[in-house]
Amino acid sequence: MPEVTECRHDWRRDEIVALFNTPFMDLMFQAQSVHRQHFNPNEVQVSTLCSIKTGACPEDCAYCPQSARYDTGLEKEQLMKVQAVVDEAKAAKEAGATRFCMGAAWRSPKNRDMPYVTDMVRQVKALGLETCMTLGMLKDEQAQELADAGLDYYNHNLDTSPEYYGEIITTRTYQDRLETLDRVRKSGMKICAGGIVGMGENDTDRAGLLQQLSNLPQHPESVPINMLVRVAGTPLAENEDLDPFDFIRTIAVARILMPKSYVRLSAGREDMNDEMQAMAFLAGANSIFYGEKLLTTPNPKANKDMQLFERLNLQPEKFETENDDEAEQANIEHAIREQENKAYFYDATQTAVGQ
Repeated sequence: MPEVTECRHDWRRDEIVALFNTPFMDLMFQAQSVHRQHFNPNEVQVSTLCSIKTGACPEDCAYCPQSARYDTGLEKEQLMKVQAVVDEAKAAKEAGATRFCMGAAWRSPKNRDMPYVTDMVRQVKALGLETCMTLGMLKDEQAQELADAGLDYYNHNLDTSPEYYGEIITTRTYQDRLETLDRVRKSGMKICAGGIVGMGENDTDRAGLLQQLSNLPQHPESVPINMLVRVAGTPLAENEDLDPFDFIRTIAVARILMPKSYVRLSAGREDMNDEMQAMAFLAGANSIFYGEKLLTTPNPKANKDMQLFERLNLQPEKFETENDDEAEQANIEHAIREQENKAYFYDATQTAVGQ
């Protein structure tokens, strides 16, 4: 096995492919050894994801039921009221989440969207939760607005390798994605970036995805590894099942390449039995999305997750913040605005494809 140095940023593709080809037990041992150097192996960070605007996305991502190009039966929903998002965040915190992630089905936010989403950030952050958003591509000024509002993480996945990317998406380029990540990093926010496996790619493509992530100037603080959820109506609905061991290998290699990053089990957990999830934790996964729905696809119910944690003697990672005077003032000002403007949102589903 290639010698592993801490937080390298110069991984070659052949080195990563060699890791994927390492005997499974050796790979698991190496990944768990790396994991223990940087994390408590018995703690898992818990996040909840809320879809703040659902459907009518103009992109053609072949895996996504929110694309306006596919008939998946998904009901379009308008941008949520800020207070409704705050209520969801409160419930998530009470259920044990420490990070609240907000996702909107946009190619990129428009300037008219920014006051709403930045207010969401301020209000959720004032609850003592870490905040994360995924809104599509960002301009420099939009990234800075989100950073100034206090957003902790911005999610923007690379999805797959540069070579396989064109098989999955044609409406934005790989470079578009890398440039958004660069804008997020320059703004001072943390990066959440990962990909999806099971879309028909091979081990070399999985190695290519992880090479791109691990060779960024600074590793993403959070790396979600999604397993394809096949949704009727999308081009990938009939894809073959992914071998569970291929998924576990991807988790393990991600842990080795990015030793200080949180590696998250994201979409696809509904199709993973307890044993597969336990093996993923052993391979170095230490973050999950928690709750009954992940954007528009099923996720294991919260009580089932806690039962698994109890069986494995795992504990949710603690995260505590204290509301400061500025956050409290933001809450007061928000309440005043709500009273002054009952029609606090516009209908975001009326966006034409291609805008």
